[in-house]
Formats: sequence, C-alpha cells, structure tokens
Amino acid sequence: MDEELIYLSNIKRTILVVDDEEINREILGGILEDSYDVLYAADGNEAMAVIEDKGPLLSLVLLDLMMPVMDGFEVMDEMQKDIIHRNIPVIVLTSEESAEIESLKRGAADFIKKPYDMPEKILARVKRIIALFEDRMIIQSTERDELTGLLSKSYFYEYASLQSKFYPDRKMDAVVVNINHFHLFNELYGMNEGDRVLCTVAGAIKTYAERYDGIAGRGEGDIFYMYVTHRDDYEDFAAELKKAITGEYRVHNAQVRIGVNECIEQDVRIEMAFERANMAGNTIRDDFSRVIAYYDDKMRKQRMFEEKLIQDIADGIARSQFIVLFQPKYNIKNDKPVLAGAEALVRWDHPEFGMVSPGSFISLFEENGLIQLVDDYVWRAAAHQVRKWKDKYGVAVPVSVNVSRIDIQDEAIVDNILDIVKEAGIEPKDLHLEITESAYASDTHQLVDVVERFRDRGFMIEMDDFGAGYSSLNMLTSMPIDVLKVDMKFVRGVNEDEKNFRMMELIMEIADFLNVPVVAEGVEEEDQYSTLKDLGCEMIQGYYFSKPVSPDEFDKFFE
Repeated sequence: MDEELIYLSNIKRTILVVDDEEINREILGGILEDSYDVLYAADGNEAMAVIEDKGPLLSLVLLDLMMPVMDGFEVMDEMQKDIIHRNIPVIVLTSEESAEIESLKRGAADFIKKPYDMPEKILARVKRIIALFEDRMIIQSTERDELTGLLSKSYFYEYASLQSKFYPDRKMDAVVVNINHFHLFNELYGMNEGDRVLCTVAGAIKTYAERYDGIAGRGEGDIFYMYVTHRDDYEDFAAELKKAITGEYRVHNAQVRIGVNECIEQDVRIEMAFERANMAGNTIRDDFSRVIAYYDDKMRKQRMFEEKLIQDIADGIARSQFIVLFQPKYNIKNDKPVLAGAEALVRWDHPEFGMVSPGSFISLFEENGLIQLVDDYVWRAAAHQVRKWKDKYGVAVPVSVNVSRIDIQDEAIVDNILDIVKEAGIEPKDLHLEITESAYASDTHQLVDVVERFRDRGFMIEMDDFGAGYSSLNMLTSMPIDVLKVDMKFVRGVNEDEKNFRMMELIMEIADFLNVPVVAEGVEEEDQYSTLKDLGCEMIQGYYFSKPVSPDEFDKFFE
C-alpha cells in the first residue's frame, strides 16, 4: 500500500493556465513546469476547448478573470454545468480583492494575487488545492452507493449521528427496508432486473426521506435505511414502495418489509437504533400479511435476554450450568414395551433466569456460531452417561444426540465425536446422531459425505423431525440413514382426522421401503400409542412414558 502511495505522489498532474497575457503564462509555466504538465489557453473560449478535450486529465485550472472573448466568470459558469468539469478545482488569478467573493460563489477554490513574485507560495497553494480536491473525490467515491446513488452505510450512519447531535430536540425515526427473498428474485429474473428493482426502491426511499427532512442510505444487498422526522405511521410509505415496484416494472412478487424504531433516544447509538429497526422488520420476515413492524419494549427485553445468554455461554459451560436430561425411547413391537434407548436433551440452569429451555437458546446459538460449544458439552455428557449405565447395569442403552448444520460444516466433526466416544469407553453404535432439519437445507454433498463417514465408523444416523419440511423428504433419495424420527405434529394429529392418519401410514410405508425403523416422538396419550402400534411403529418417545429426566431418575427405567 505504501509503494502505491509513493507511486501516486510521483505522478505529474496536469494543470491548465488561462491568461490573456503571454508574459503571465510564461511566468506561471516557469514556476510549475518542473512539477506539473502545463497546458495553456489565452482566453475563455480556448480554455473551454481544452477543458472539453482534456477534462478528466486536468487536476487544476489557474484562471485569470479579466480576458477578452470569454472572461473567467463565464468559464466558471460553464464548468458548473458539467458534472465532470465542475469537479476540477479552480484557482483564480486576480489583483482585485473585490472579485474574490463573486469567484467563490461561482465555484473558485482559492486565489493567487498578481504579480507572481513568490513562486514558493504559488507552488504551495497549487499542491494544497490539488490534494484537497483529490481527497474530496476519494471521499465522494466511497460516500455514495455506486448502484443506487444513496449514501453508503458508513456515511449514512455518520450523517445520521451528526443530525442527532445538532438537532437533539427533533424526534427522529430509524427505518429499515428489506425486500423479501430478494435472492430468489435475482435467480428468477437475473441480476440486471434485480438491480433495476433496487434502484426503483432506492428512488422511492430517497424521495420519501427528503420529504420528511431525512436522509436515505443503502446497506448490504437489498437493505435500505431512512433517518426521518417522526411519523405516526408508515402506511403511506409502504403504499408508495409497493406502487413504485409493481407500477414501473410489473414485478408483483417483490414484497418489502419495513422495520421502524420510533423516536430514538439521544443516548442510543445510531448503529443500535437501526439494528433494532432491522430486528423489528425480521419478526415479519415470513408473514406476508404484514409489511410494517415496530420495535417495542418487548423486543428490547428479548434482545437484552439474548445478548445476556450469548455473553454468559462460556461461563455457563465452565460452571456446568447446562443440564443434560434423558427421555426414554421404548420398543413397542411386542406386547410389553421395552426400554430401547434415550435422547439427550439440554436445559440451562441460568443463575439469573432460572431454567432456560432449549427453544430459547439453540437457534440463537446457531445464528451466532456458538452452538458447537453446547453440542460438544452434550455429546460428552451423553457418552459418559452411557458408560456409567453400562458399568452399573451391564447393558449399553444407546443415547441420541443432536448434530446441527453448524456442526456438519466443521471438517473435524467426525474425528471429534469419535474421540469423545473413545474417551468415554463406549462404542460408536452407542451414540446415535440425530441430523436436525436445519442441516438438510445446507450443502447436500457435504452432508452426505459427513453422514457416510460417520456410518463407516459405526455410528447410527437418525433423520430427525422427518416430515417437518420438504428438504427431509428430498434427502431420503441421497442420504443413507438408519432411523426415521417422525415429527411430533404428525403424531399429535394421528387420531384427529383422516388426513393425519393417512400421512402417518405413508410415512410408515416409506420407512418400510427403506427398511429402517421409525421413532415417533411427542406421544402423550393412550390412543396415540395404540394407533402407532397398529400402524407398525417400532419405537415411541414422549410424555406417555416419561418427560425428560435426570440420570438418577432415569435409573428407574432400568430397574
């Protein structure tokens, strides 16, 4: 990077000297020519011809005011009409102080007074103005999003912070706009059409923001920001966005969601204000009946709760606050149910929040890349518990543990779990691995490869939550498995109507075709148990037999 800067500093910039007196042109040329490439013009017309021809190459114009044909004021006026020419800095050459104010109004950056009796001073002014304007151009190139022309994210936050600082009494709202499933739109219609939609949305947002004394910016991809004077509602804004998208391009399947954080308090950082607005919008990500969501105190408390969990996870594991419970699985093929295994389920006995269910932290830790810490803890606890039961009762009861999509992406996952099994002194077949629904939607080839490596080493693979999503059914054609674990929603509805019953029949037929046993989870009632048994289901898990219990309480199932 330093070498690039040195190289750039050695480039000879091009300067245009405009003066109707030849002697003045020669004097300025003599001062500048060692450091710059110098072009000359004797009047305004010649100057404009050079500017039209060499505009993008010019770093500076030294411009005399009093000239025949076209004077310096007229040259500056003409330069202001062109988007490229107006960015060329102008130093006015004048002996009249009264002309300075008018020159500034027309875009001049500095002045050099005649006569030219101080060469060092002229060189210093020229170097300074060129540097200032080049810095400004660099800033401008990063200030605006290239595609939409809106403020880039970093500059948007900076300008919003300045507004908050200088107008502390003005009530302002942070608004975040997302286009739902925009990546699918790009895949369907192509990037060019996608860019057109982004520009359309950007235009509507910019117009609305300016109407209410605000600013607009673009974040990553299809995320847009507005910082505007508080509004009681944004229904009109949502309507304008919809009209802009569907009206101009006839794109009827591109829908937006709007998150609003109202009346931002002065002690809240701008970044946090927009993060909260985005959080509100994400609560309606898949709810197409709603377009606008507002950040409220409930969301604030939920966010604080989640942040606290994230902050405390390492300490929680170190202090063994995570409690591993076991729910029994029973084989029901014969007249009398027989204990056939268990599933390890985790809870967090948090010192502040008490017993926290996995529903509160599993998906949170998956999103933040922390789930492996919990999973590793559960795998080790389950493996060592299998060993303890084997030593105590002389029989190894297999325990199922969850393996998430984040775990699957770890190249060392197979060796890590194998090391845990060896350390506990059990066999791989004693630790069943439940591949969760979220893993099915990840890289199919990677998932199949990992599953095959597990099975080659003797592990049993259970497809968890079967039927909960299209991906699990699709994976049956490619992923080798040993057990199908049916999602509890099918179990609970098996006796409620004919459709649910028929779906369970179909699942049993699929399992029979694949020659794998079925585990039905969530069984709570006698009639569910009886129906599943009649359908040929081999194993049952649920409150019908027991809730998840501690290892000591689980001993009763052996005895």
